[in-house]
Amino acid sequence: MSHRVLSSLHRTRAHAFERVSAARRSRALIPALAAASALLAAAFAAPRAHAETHEVVIAYQDMVVPWRYAQATGALEQATGYKVTYRKLASGADVVRALASGSVQLGEAGSSPIAAGLSQGVNLSLFWILDNINDAEALVARDGSGVTSVAGLKGKTIGVPYVSTSHFHTLVALQNAGVDPAAVKIVNLRPPEVAAAWQRGDIDATYIWDPVLAKVKKNGKVLITSGQVARATGKATFDGFVVDRRFAKDNEAFVAKFVQVLAAADADYSAHRAAWNAASPQVQAVAKVSGADAQDVPASLALYAFPTPAEQASKTWLGGGAQSGAAQSLLATATFLKAQGTIQTVLPDYSVGVDPQFVQRAAAH
Repeated sequence: MSHRVLSSLHRTRAHAFERVSAARRSRALIPALAAASALLAAAFAAPRAHAETHEVVIAYQDMVVPWRYAQATGALEQATGYKVTYRKLASGADVVRALASGSVQLGEAGSSPIAAGLSQGVNLSLFWILDNINDAEALVARDGSGVTSVAGLKGKTIGVPYVSTSHFHTLVALQNAGVDPAAVKIVNLRPPEVAAAWQRGDIDATYIWDPVLAKVKKNGKVLITSGQVARATGKATFDGFVVDRRFAKDNEAFVAKFVQVLAAADADYSAHRAAWNAASPQVQAVAKVSGADAQDVPASLALYAFPTPAEQASKTWLGGGAQSGAAQSLLATATFLKAQGTIQTVLPDYSVGVDPQFVQRAAAH
């Protein structure tokens, strides 16, 4: 359950993103308690090796996902023996840029920045679906803005993190409602900046995820969620873990054990949802790492779906080559972004950036 986004955006569609890049449908199967416990024990008790020579930097964001508990408890270090440094970044675009620069080796990013990164030649591979976004991202209008529908956003100001899944769905939702994105002022704000702008009344709406989503809902109206956008348009979004391909090739055992830790965290949440309450150590850890309020975490987690390794290994997600759900989603996303003028190139096949081998191993484990 890992918990798993540049100047003002286009008054014109041709305004391209200046940053290389900051979602989610199947329901995770709920494994038996004993199976989840065994998986956790196996992942967390793996022998340490070469701690003195193996180091890795992992970029993460503020999404509220079960993986945060494993992150907080040092489960990955215990499972692999690697020295792990976690670097919190503000958006998926920042994560992809950090991967491109070599300052991090793995990171969390949404399907939109992953598609943009691959389109721009970043040497990354998607190897794990952190979450199927479903209703965990939403377009919310601020009370007092006078906006009661997506169509009512014409002429208004929306704050979103550029090149994020929520940015992508903002454009899709506007277009689907018959609103030209050029008729809306869309400004680039990272989640903490969204919260501040919302408080000041600088923006009329935002398309965002938790923990900021929980805050803006308190004095805002949800116009549409990503799950509803996906069902209406067929353009689903997700968050995933990506890795530098050279690192993955040289550290296959590490990535394989990492997937086991991710899967164990998701399985524990799925098997013990009721136990993941605001007072539990799991939720307290998720809240601390993500920056969320512990009271909001259980409801936030419930908005996501967390595909199991078996589901991820199938054609629905990472399996199936060019016809895999992930590759098709990345292609659809890139095609839309190019039509909006935000990227210049669409690859013929996005399976070049999808690596199912690690979830296949975990599913067979």
